[in-house]
Amino acid sequence: MTVSALEVADFLNKSKHELIIDVRAPIEFFKGHVPYAINIPLFEDSERAEIGTLYKQQGKDTAVNRGLEIVSPKMTSFVNKVKALSKNKKVFVYCFRGGMRSNSFAWLMNTSGLDAVIMKGGYKAFRNYVLDYFEQERKIILLGGKTGSGKTDILKKLNEQNLQIVDLEGIAHHKGSAFGAINEQKQNPQQVFEHQLYHQLSELDSSQYVILEDESQTIGFNKLPHGLWQQMKQAPIVKIEIPFELRVQKLVEDYTTVDINALKACVEKIAQQLGTLNTKLCLQYLDDKNLSDVARLSLLYYDRAYEFNYKNKKQPIILLNSDTIDATINAQKVKQMIDTLN
Repeated sequence: MTVSALEVADFLNKSKHELIIDVRAPIEFFKGHVPYAINIPLFEDSERAEIGTLYKQQGKDTAVNRGLEIVSPKMTSFVNKVKALSKNKKVFVYCFRGGMRSNSFAWLMNTSGLDAVIMKGGYKAFRNYVLDYFEQERKIILLGGKTGSGKTDILKKLNEQNLQIVDLEGIAHHKGSAFGAINEQKQNPQQVFEHQLYHQLSELDSSQYVILEDESQTIGFNKLPHGLWQQMKQAPIVKIEIPFELRVQKLVEDYTTVDINALKACVEKIAQQLGTLNTKLCLQYLDDKNLSDVARLSLLYYDRAYEFNYKNKKQPIILLNSDTIDATINAQKVKQMIDTLN
């Protein structure tokens, strides 16, 4: 029985809302996978390592025979699991290169009465497809503003007004500063971050503007793909200006329920930039639960860094002043500005 193989784009298009199975080892899956794929590994990590060693030391035939010994007892459980998960018998399968692992698994599924296809070139081809995708030109507008301006809240309100947005910090699970990991789940490996970013962008209308927050290339330990980052460095920035004390208020609201020790650890990360005296003051303010003064001292540092960064920017910067921190009002102002750009 011949297994059908689809090119990457066709595979991704036809597998939407279908069962996608990554048959690579768990460690491979963890580092990166097709969005919404589940992992049903032919070989566990230790088994994959054993087969790899046999291949190098004793050759392909020995490795293949050992692989068959390992997989044979699992075949029934594979079939039962996939049948339980499949809604309409369609199954989309991939391994690393679209070779023996995905072909074998898809053959087994087809033999059991399911309709399985594989991805031509496997995960390696998918990675190249994604990286090439980030090189494609797109219409981008950046939302800028100093720390505490509520840019993420504004993005969400813009989305409610049917504008296309991608929340880079939301995908990265990090707010991009020394305090960025607070109240966030653990960051994903770089390839997972890129794939989730690709997925969100691919769902948008490329003929219309997409609004992103003006970020540095690194968000936590996730890094924006080179192709997208180069375009962001040329995109116009709508820079919203919010009064200092309103931004202090916003930060206090965001961090009022955070554990004091977690905040202290973040302050110590920027101790060199704050200076010895300001660091001591911040730590004392935290002991006194005086979040307002911690926010004021922190913002002095972040504002200096922000303005220094903006001096080096070469793209158009459109200033938008606001006397409120209300995200709904500010989103409306940003939308009106974007409408003029359109």
